[in-house]
Amino acid sequence: MSTMWQGCLAHTDYFETRSSGGHDYGVWVTTPPSYDPAAAQAPVVYVLDGNWAVGMTAPLIITQLDPMQSIQPYVQVSVGYAGEEAEHWERLRNRDLVPPGEPIAKEYVDAVEMGVETGTMTREQADAYLAELGDSRGDMFLNFLTDDLHPRIERDYGTAPSGHGLFGYSYGGLFSLYAWLTNSTFFESIGAGSPGIVDEDSQVFARLQAMGDTLPATKLHVTFNEREILGDMAVYQTLAKNTATFLHRLTSRGGSVTSALMHETHVTGLQASFLSYLRTCRAQ
Repeated sequence: MSTMWQGCLAHTDYFETRSSGGHDYGVWVTTPPSYDPAAAQAPVVYVLDGNWAVGMTAPLIITQLDPMQSIQPYVQVSVGYAGEEAEHWERLRNRDLVPPGEPIAKEYVDAVEMGVETGTMTREQADAYLAELGDSRGDMFLNFLTDDLHPRIERDYGTAPSGHGLFGYSYGGLFSLYAWLTNSTFFESIGAGSPGIVDEDSQVFARLQAMGDTLPATKLHVTFNEREILGDMAVYQTLAKNTATFLHRLTSRGGSVTSALMHETHVTGLQASFLSYLRTCRAQ
């Protein structure tokens, strides 16, 4: 498998691993061009939804050689699902990327039901999809990244001891906000693209309120999309509205928080959002 990925994505290794919680994951590791950890160690940028995101984000590691806007060296670690589970990544991400106790918004249920009506998913798939949301364990997945996976990456790829980043999109973006709100010092910067804040009673609002006026020192970059706001899909309109509300509540508190509006749809915005994160938080 590693040889195959080397042929598809330059400087990329692939392996599979099991978390301490008993879940299996596929991991793609993309190193910078001519990376030599003996000469200079690079920090890690973790990218979520690897089955979908790796093909659009890993090639952007070449930005580290861009003479017009160079990006700081980093090793990209894309995390997804392996084997037969890779076919069900859209469902399994609900378990891993959503904070525990996150409410399931009516707009989200309506969007899933629309998928059944239009034939894009079966009734069985829809029920399984929503069931994962009912037992979300974003806390366990965060522990997997920092406590299980990272020591292996650090050992096998000689990465730097600090300066690490995290990028997630949609529910991955919601997970990124959740990770930022834990006030952990593991990540130096976090990118949250179109975070899936679909319910106005989201855990991220409760956690933000509990923090008071002191925000995490970790840099946070939030993006969302013009077509989400101006389109006619209620679930994306609500997501964009709640993301704007979250940002507004940060305005008076200071902190290292930036944001940007992408001219994309929810589906097409991933790569643009990741590039915006690199340019804003990891510029040379």
